[in-house]
Order: sequence, then C-alpha cells, then structure tokens
Amino acid sequence: QVQLVESGGGLVQAGGSLRLSCAASGRTFGSYAMGWFRQAPGKEREFVAAIRWSSSTTWYIDSVKGRFTIFRDNAKNTMYLQMNSLKREDTAVYYCAATSASYRFPPLSADFDSWGQGTQVTVSS
Repeated sequence: QVQLVESGGGLVQAGGSLRLSCAASGRTFGSYAMGWFRQAPGKEREFVAAIRWSSSTTWYIDSVKGRFTIFRDNAKNTMYLQMNSLKREDTAVYYCAATSASYRFPPLSADFDSWGQGTQVTVSS
C-alpha cells in the first residue's frame, strides 16, 4: 500500500515562493505517475501538475506553467512542487497523489488512487 505524506505548506506573500514535498513509501515507484492537486474553499479539486516517475516527464495546467515546477528525487522517494511567483488564487489545500496507471500521461484525475493528507498554502496580498 502506498503512503504519501506532504509537507512544506504555509503562509507567504504574493510573489513569494514555497516548496511542497511528498514523501512516498510502500512501493517502488518506477511504473508510477504522481501528481499534485489543490482545492480552494468552495471550489472543486483541481489537477495542477503531474510527473511520470521513470522518465520525469511532466505536465502542468496552464495557470501554473512557468511558475511551478514538479520534480522528484529517486534516492529519497520524494516528489516536490516548487512554487514561485505565487498569487492569491494559488491559495488552497494541496494534495499529492499517486497512480500505477501511468500508461497514459497525464493520467486522468480518476486514475489516482493513493492520496496524502494535504497541506495548506495561503498566499496573502
């Protein structure tokens, strides 16, 4: 069973940066894809970024392209989301997720079956 633990959220001013981490355990992740989702109050969950673990192929939604970077560290079994030039609209609970259905990329949101507990990111003006 896959366990995912996020960390790194917090309060930051607009224009600032944060790095989220997602420590993964319970499997070898070579055949997995992993992703970051976010959910703001009163809004639906949004698929933000994904990475194919074996090749480091990445995908982003348009609103974060050029500002966010998803990457992973094989030795630490950890995935990251580097968030720069943060905006108020980036405020949300961020979740990491994993799927073994990496045959299509990016995966569908419904493909993800392992989730972390979430970490709050708040961007102030």
